[in-house]
Amino acid sequence: MSINVGSIMKDGLWDRNVVFAQLLAMCPAMAVTTSGTNGLGMGLATTAVLVASNSLVSMIRHTVSSQVRIPVFVVLIATLVTIVDMAMNAWMHDLYKVLGLFIALIVVNCAILGRAESFAAKSGILASAVDGLAMGLGFTGALMVIGLIREFLGSGTLFANASNLLGSSFAFLEVQIPDYGGALLMILPPGGFAVLGFLLAGKRVLEKQLGKRAEQAAGCSVATHAT
Repeated sequence: MSINVGSIMKDGLWDRNVVFAQLLAMCPAMAVTTSGTNGLGMGLATTAVLVASNSLVSMIRHTVSSQVRIPVFVVLIATLVTIVDMAMNAWMHDLYKVLGLFIALIVVNCAILGRAESFAAKSGILASAVDGLAMGLGFTGALMVIGLIREFLGSGTLFANASNLLGSSFAFLEVQIPDYGGALLMILPPGGFAVLGFLLAGKRVLEKQLGKRAEQAAGCSVATHAT
């Protein structure tokens, strides 16, 4: 059975973005986005769990009875998160020390269980994997954007300590603005909520503008056919 990859990706990246549309996972979105690197690392870890959990849930959807599906899904997600937690501790220890408890808290990220229940439990493996990837990339992008804005305004840096996540060859991403002390407020929780609020407002305005353009284009098309 064919799947509409474009529609699934658009849902995850924009229409049903975990942070900007569904307002889920606010705890990591506010806590770990003090830098773009932290947001990217948390997002990629969550993406890995989303893709794996969606795929596995889809595989077992006809085997697990409806009465016990939620506990089974939670155990499955917890197992995957434990694997990711141990892998980051082993190979990305510096970033692991920064993210700390929030990696383990991926288990209680409503978006992961929500996608398993609402999509993967009703869809094929390929579609479920694509959905997990789309939702994960949308979540990663949201965390990274929030983190970069807060980092730039709060510390005067961009992708600080990126080499801890991506390796020494990516050290060129690390940018330091000279003679800028930064605004402490942006690193603190109120700064995170302020940045999120402005981004949500910007997304809403952009969607309205795109909707008006689509309506105008449709009207012009109808008028052209009428003549």
